[in-house]
Amino acid sequence: MRELNKEELKQVVGGAISASLITAIIQGVNAFLEVGRSLGTAIRRTFSKNVCPIK
Repeated sequence: MRELNKEELKQVVGGAISASLITAIIQGVNAFLEVGRSLGTAIRRTFSKNVCPIK
């Protein structure tokens, strides 16, 4: 494999969205949804007085 010169490097065009980028975005959305679900459950349990006592 040979090294590219400066003119050839200027003509390089990047690819489209990669699979790893899509996976990272999906994992971020899933983490955000999980935080929301946990927070909603905690709020619901607090208001319904269904919380385990701390001993």
